[in-house]
Amino acid sequence: MTLPAAVLWDMDGTLVDTEPYWIAAEHGIVEEHGGVWSDEYAHQLVGNDLMVSARFIRDNSPITWEPERIIEELLVRVTAQVREHVPWRPGARELLAALQEAGVPNALVTMSWRSLATAVVEALPEGTFAALVTGDEVEHGKPHPEPYHAAARMLGVDALDCIAIEDSPTGVRSAVAAGVPTIAVPHVVPVPLMRGAVQLPSLRGLTPEDLVSVVADERLARDARVEDEPSGVGG
Repeated sequence: MTLPAAVLWDMDGTLVDTEPYWIAAEHGIVEEHGGVWSDEYAHQLVGNDLMVSARFIRDNSPITWEPERIIEELLVRVTAQVREHVPWRPGARELLAALQEAGVPNALVTMSWRSLATAVVEALPEGTFAALVTGDEVEHGKPHPEPYHAAARMLGVDALDCIAIEDSPTGVRSAVAAGVPTIAVPHVVPVPLMRGAVQLPSLRGLTPEDLVSVVADERLARDARVEDEPSGVGG
């Protein structure tokens, strides 16, 4: 069984259960400005580019700050909580370690900014991630494919030969749009079924070989679609 060229990980909700930290931070800053925030609003922001989320917060609350200031305030609060306690998702660290042992590189592909991503990465053994793509370092955030294309480029591999692990509709759309076979592990919000992605309830107990098996049928279906596409040759 051929292992993937790399595994490309989302962070919030996939590697770490930080969504409650984000939701608490959103409630905090909105309520400090005299507004009311709801979990319904918060759930709409899961997986989004932070600039998109910040604009949504400003448009739906009394906050008049520029989006960049909203992001910085959220990051300060969430990062502080992460440095106190990293809430790992079940099976994530064990799978990362198994992939490293098997010689499969990992990349972190997150819409969080580097300050928060660094706090999470520093809680793992050195060298766990061979590449790091963050929301403040790409022109187009998820659901655009750019973050996943950037990760594959950094690692020098073809996105088609990788596997992505995501938890949100936005993230899954980004990975699938980049052509990466994707495993969706829904957490805070449901993920609709979509071509190019397979759903699992958890990463607990998974091995690198299991990842390949999970996406095998989707790879076969993708290859069949490519073979069936018109070549454009002929008259």
